[in-house]
Amino acid sequence: MKKLIDEFTHGWQGISQPSLLFSSVFVAGCLALSTIARWGIAHIRPDVFFTPYFPTVFLAAAIGGARVGIVTAIAGGALGVTVNFDSSIADSARFALLLMFWAVCGFAIWGVEHYRTIVAQQREDSKRLIQEEEYRKLLVEELQHRLKNKTSTIHAVLHQVLQNQPQIWGSIDSRLRALSATDDLIARLDGRGCDIKDMLHSELGPYGHVRFNLNGDALFLPAKLAVSLALIFHELATNAGKYGAFSSARGLLQVSWSVSESRLNVTWDETEGPAVENVGPAGFGTKLLQSALRAFDGKTEIRFLKTGVHCTMQCRIPAN
Repeated sequence: MKKLIDEFTHGWQGISQPSLLFSSVFVAGCLALSTIARWGIAHIRPDVFFTPYFPTVFLAAAIGGARVGIVTAIAGGALGVTVNFDSSIADSARFALLLMFWAVCGFAIWGVEHYRTIVAQQREDSKRLIQEEEYRKLLVEELQHRLKNKTSTIHAVLHQVLQNQPQIWGSIDSRLRALSATDDLIARLDGRGCDIKDMLHSELGPYGHVRFNLNGDALFLPAKLAVSLALIFHELATNAGKYGAFSSARGLLQVSWSVSESRLNVTWDETEGPAVENVGPAGFGTKLLQSALRAFDGKTEIRFLKTGVHCTMQCRIPAN
C-alpha cells in the first residue's frame, strides 16, 4: 500500500513517472468512476456524454504525464460515444461534441505537462543550488580553519620573538585575541557579520555584566565594519580596565548607539571611574581610534572628562 501511495505522490509532484501497471489501473479506475458518475447524471440529463471524463483526463495527465493523459482522453471519448444510458444513438452532434472534448483535453494536457516541466526544472535548480551552498559552506569552513591556524602561528611566532619584551608583547597579544574573538563571532554567522550587542558582550563580558549597560536596537554589522569596531571597543575596554571605569569598584560604562540615514552613531560613556588628570602623548591605541573608521567615512572623538572617558563614533554602514 505504501508503495502505491509513493507512486501516486511522486507522479503528482512530478518527481518520477509511475509504472505502466499503476498508470493502467489508475486510469481504468478513474474511467470507471467517471462512467458511474455519467450514469447518475443521465437520470437528470441524458445528453451529458463527455463532461464526467474531464477530471479523469486531468488527473491522468497530472499523475502519469502527457502520454497517459492522451490515452485517457481517447478512451474517455470512446466511452462517451459507445456507452449509452438511454435509447439514443450516436449522431453527428455527439461526434461534434467528441471533437470539442478532445480539443479541450488537448489544451488541458498541454497545460499540465507545461506545469510539470516547470516544476521539474525548479526542482533541479533547487537541488543544484543546495549542492552549491553545501560546497560553499565547506570551502568557507576550510578557509576559516586555515585562518585560525595562521592566526595561531603568527601568535606563537610573535610570542617567541617578543618574549623578552613583555610590554610590547602584552599590547600585541590582547589585540590579536580581540581580532580572533571577532572572527569567531562573525564565522558563526557564516561570515556575513555580527550583531553589535553580541560583539560588545563578547568584549565587555570579562569585566562583569553588571559593570556595563548597552542601550540600542538590534543592529547587524557587516563583517568589515564589525572588525573595525571590534578593535575600537577592545582599545576602549582595555583602557577602561587599566585606567578607567573598570579599574574602579564603582565604575560603570554605558554604550549607546543609533542609526540615522544609514549612519551609525555610537557613544561610549564611562562614569564613577578614577579622575583623569594627565593625558600622555598619543600612542598606538589612540591613533587606531582616530583612523579605524576612515574607510567608512567615519570619525572617532574621545574626551577625558572628570567623570571618565567619553567617546563618540560616527560612520557609514555599508549597503551590503
